[in-house]
Amino acid sequence: MGDDGARRVYGTASARRSPPAGKGERLADWADGRLGLYGLARANMRKVFPDHWSFMLGEVTLYSFVVLILTGVYLTLFFEPSMQEVAYNGSYTQLNGVLMSRAFESTLDISFDVRGGLLIRQIHHWAALVFITGMLVHMMRVFFTGAFRKPRELNWVFGWTLLMLGIITGLTGYSLPDDLLSGTGIRFAQGAILSVPIVGTYLSFFLFGGEFPGEDIISRLYPVHILLLPGIMLALVTAHLILVFYHKHTQFPGPGRKERSVVGMPFLPVYMAKAGGFFFLVFGVLTVMGAIAQINPVWAFGPYRPDLVTTGAQPDWYLGFSEGLIRVMPGWEINLWGYTLVLGVFIPFSLFPLILLALGLYPFIEAWITGDRREHHILDRPRNVPVRTGLGVAWLTLYAVLLIGGGNDIVATHLHLSINVITWFVRIGVFVLPVVAFIVTKKICMGLQRRDRAKVLHGRETGTIKRLPNGEYIETHEPLSQGELFTLTQHEQRPPYEMGPRVDAGGVRRKVKRSERLRARLAKAMFGPDARIEKPTVEEYREITSGDHQPH
Repeated sequence: MGDDGARRVYGTASARRSPPAGKGERLADWADGRLGLYGLARANMRKVFPDHWSFMLGEVTLYSFVVLILTGVYLTLFFEPSMQEVAYNGSYTQLNGVLMSRAFESTLDISFDVRGGLLIRQIHHWAALVFITGMLVHMMRVFFTGAFRKPRELNWVFGWTLLMLGIITGLTGYSLPDDLLSGTGIRFAQGAILSVPIVGTYLSFFLFGGEFPGEDIISRLYPVHILLLPGIMLALVTAHLILVFYHKHTQFPGPGRKERSVVGMPFLPVYMAKAGGFFFLVFGVLTVMGAIAQINPVWAFGPYRPDLVTTGAQPDWYLGFSEGLIRVMPGWEINLWGYTLVLGVFIPFSLFPLILLALGLYPFIEAWITGDRREHHILDRPRNVPVRTGLGVAWLTLYAVLLIGGGNDIVATHLHLSINVITWFVRIGVFVLPVVAFIVTKKICMGLQRRDRAKVLHGRETGTIKRLPNGEYIETHEPLSQGELFTLTQHEQRPPYEMGPRVDAGGVRRKVKRSERLRARLAKAMFGPDARIEKPTVEEYREITSGDHQPH
C-alpha cells in the first residue's frame, strides 16, 4: 500500500476513534476550563446521602420556601402598597362605595379580578404556614437527635435565624392587605413597641410615619417583606445547604454507620430524582390546600379602621404564643417621675425573643457543659439523652400552653368555657406544665433505656408461653441480630465533667470558680448516673447468653 493509501486508512481510523466534539461538549469544556466544574462535579455528584423519613422535614421547608418565592413574585405584579384612600367599585359588590386603602383594593382585585389570583394568594399563605411549621419541626428533630453538635453549630445558628426571620416575614406579609384583621395585628405590635421604655414612642413614630395608623406603614413593610427579608433568608438557605453538603449528612445509628462512613444513596442520580419528585409532591399538596381550604378571606373582614376591632381576631399560629404572653400577663404598671412603665406589655414583649433565644443558645451551652470538642456525625437516639429530650418537650409544652392563651377567646366560645378559667389555667400552666412534661419525658426515656438493656441481654419477647418440667410458665425470647445489638449499644456513656478534688496533695485548698461548680452540677444532672441506664457490657452479655443462662 502506498503512502497515500496509508494516510487515507490512518485518517479514517483516527476519525472513527475521535469524532469532532459537539456543541454541548465544547461548551462543557469551555466552562470546565474556566470554572473547574468537572472536578467539582466528579467529587460531589456521587456524594452519599443517608435515607430516613425525618430528613424530609428539611426538604418540605426548602420546597415551601421555593413556592413562597414563586407565588410571591406573581403577587407583586398586581399588589399596590399604598395607603391612599379610594372608594371601592369592583367585583365584590358588598363593598362597593366603601372607603379603603389602595393596598386593600388591590388585594380584592387580586382575589376577584386577576385570573388565578385568589388561588395564588391562598397557596402563598399556606406555603408560609407550612414553611414556618417545617422549620420548627425540622429544628426540633435536629435538637432531639443532637445533630447540632460540632461541626454543625453554625448551621444551627443559620436555621434559628431563618426561623426568626420567617416569623417576622410572616408578620409583615400578613399585614400588607390592610384589612381589619391584619390592622388589628399591627395595632397589637404598635402597642408592644410603645411599651419599650424611653424610645418606644420614637420607634412607633418612625415606623408609622406619625400617629397610628399613619400613612407610611404599608409602603415601608412592602420592601421589607418582598426584598430585604427574603434576600437575607435566601442567602442563609444557600449557606445552610452548602454546609450540609460540606459537612456530610448526619445519620442514625446502625450497622456500617460510623463517624467516618455514610450508608445511603448517591446524590446523583438517586437522591436528585427523589428530591425532584418530592418537590412536585409538596407543590401539589400546597396547591390542593390553596384550592379547597379557604384562608384569610380579607373581603369578609373589610378594610381596616382604627375605631373597629374584629371579633375573635387571631394571628397566624407562629405568633399565637407571643399574643398568649400578652393576654395572660396581669396588667401591671409603674409610674416613675411622670413616666408610665407598662410591665403588663413590656415583660411579655421581652420574653417573646428570650423564649426563642433559649432554643438558639442551647448547643453552645451543652458543648460548654460536656467539654466535648469532637466531631459528631452519628445522631443520638432521644431516649439515650433523657435530660435534653425532656428540655425539648418542656419548651414545646410552654409554646403550646401560650398558644392556648393567645386564643383564649376562641377556646372559650368553642368549648363553652369561662375565659377567666382559661386565662388562669394558662397562667398556672406556664410554670407547672413544662416541669411536669420534663419529668414525665425523662421517666419515659429512662424506661425505654431499661427496655433496650433487657432486650440486649435477654432478647426480644415472642409472645410464646412455654411450660417447664417443674410446672413453671415462661415466655420465650428470641435473640437479637448483630445489627440490632449494635444499634442498641453503640452510644457512648462518657463520665460527666467533674471539678476534681478541692484540696491538692499538699493540703492546700484549691480555688474553684463558680462557673466550674455550675458546670459540674449541670454535667452531673444531665449526663450523670441519674440521667442514664448503664448499657450492658460485653461480659454481662456473654454471661447471660452462654450455657444455661441463654435466653429461652
